Amino acid sequence: MILSRQSMQRLEEQTLARGIPAEVLMETAGAKLARAVSQFFPRPGLLVCYTGKGNNAGDAFVAGRHLAIHGWRVLVRTPFSRDELGPLAGRKFDQLQPTVLPRPLLPSLPQDGPLVQLDALVGLGAEGPLREPLAGLAREMNRLRREAGARTVAVDFPSGLDPDTGIPADPCVVADFTATIGVAKSGLVADAAIDHVGRLAVLGIPDFEQPSEGDAEVLTSSLLRHAWGPRNFDTNKGMCGRIMMLAGSRGTLGAAHLCSAGAVRGGGGLVSLGAVPDAYDLLAATAIPEVMVRPFQKLTDVFNFQTDAIGIGPGLGAGQEAHALRIVREAACPTVVDADALTIIAHAGLKHLDEAKGPRLLTPHPGEMQRLLAGRRIKDRAATAREFTDRHHVTLLLKGARTVIAEKGRPLRYNTTGNPGMATGGMGDVLTGVCSALLGQGADAYTAASLGAWVCGRAAEIAVGCGNSEESLTPTDVLANLGRAFDSLRAGDF
Repeated sequence: MILSRQSMQRLEEQTLARGIPAEVLMETAGAKLARAVSQFFPRPGLLVCYTGKGNNAGDAFVAGRHLAIHGWRVLVRTPFSRDELGPLAGRKFDQLQPTVLPRPLLPSLPQDGPLVQLDALVGLGAEGPLREPLAGLAREMNRLRREAGARTVAVDFPSGLDPDTGIPADPCVVADFTATIGVAKSGLVADAAIDHVGRLAVLGIPDFEQPSEGDAEVLTSSLLRHAWGPRNFDTNKGMCGRIMMLAGSRGTLGAAHLCSAGAVRGGGGLVSLGAVPDAYDLLAATAIPEVMVRPFQKLTDVFNFQTDAIGIGPGLGAGQEAHALRIVREAACPTVVDADALTIIAHAGLKHLDEAKGPRLLTPHPGEMQRLLAGRRIKDRAATAREFTDRHHVTLLLKGARTVIAEKGRPLRYNTTGNPGMATGGMGDVLTGVCSALLGQGADAYTAASLGAWVCGRAAEIAVGCGNSEESLTPTDVLANLGRAFDSLRAGDF
């Protein structure tokens, strides 16, 4: 769920009123914060806790204590003396026994391990812009991130960001990761907050009573594991879906390769690639061996095959418009509609979606979404997604740094995984294949979109952690790490 600042404060008060000690909550939050830091930075390095004097500081001190056990060097940067800390935060400070930095850190390059800054300057009770001396510490953190390669992890929300609206004040901490405690706050998923929040991780606290179901939620492994359990031991390929990918043309063969490989790596039992004459020979000679390349005269030959799911659009090119529209309208099985198929629909009219005989999952990037909206500019992605799915009986996966998933009558969802390295051609093709495979295995479109977005983003994170940089990340790297991403989901990673 996603809560406002006031609702979250009320949830904390109710938890304390039930007799749960504040120290227990702080120990749980701090331990999970340490686990999140370890997930994103497996190699120990230098942790600098930038703290105020409230409970957020206490969470950071607990995390520092756990990380120190695992080889991290821990320093504290705070403008307050020990006696100025809150009672609970002071107790956790004493248990950590840290070295306090009286002046700005001057890191040497290269670093021995990562330099990680924990932003715990203010908590939910703070209102208005940051004031000195905390404002100066926020600027210091941003400077070290920019000039010294430091990575910033915000505790609960980036200091200086309005947790309700997501509007950043001046200054506002720019976080690479935000580990929000208990439940996501509404401002963390706002479009205006994306560059300050970075990768969002929700640190679930078991002692918090789960709030009643709302109209929006963020994707977490705990949420998705309930929707995607382990396979039965007697599973065979016939139970895992017959997936037909309709993609690729002369000059865009890569799109066909990536989406069909995504369907294989996403668990599809029998994956086929329908290839029209001008591309068949090339695709048949270059496709991975797990994919059956079918010779089609026209795309609608797909109706001659038994299929459990279709993925249509990546690299289709020109000349198949009428056939693509007929598939969108008449295919009875669930169908992922992406790339060139979306552009065809945008030009031909959205009535073709409204006439569809089966479930349709649309996966546009912002440019394709704008075309579907007849050129109308997207000002608020969440509002746009809700409005579109209220008008058209489809599931929408609107790609972006915080992918939005919408379906009428169900909570709006925000994906949490991924990194800027995914800003390269072909990532969406992999996603199309994975979602098609999930549909073929029995997931509904809403679940397939949620799982597909999470595992593709998580695979990108794992790939960067395994020696790639964000600049060098490719869709092939994502494909290679999808298995680890599914394992990460089942392991309950953030």
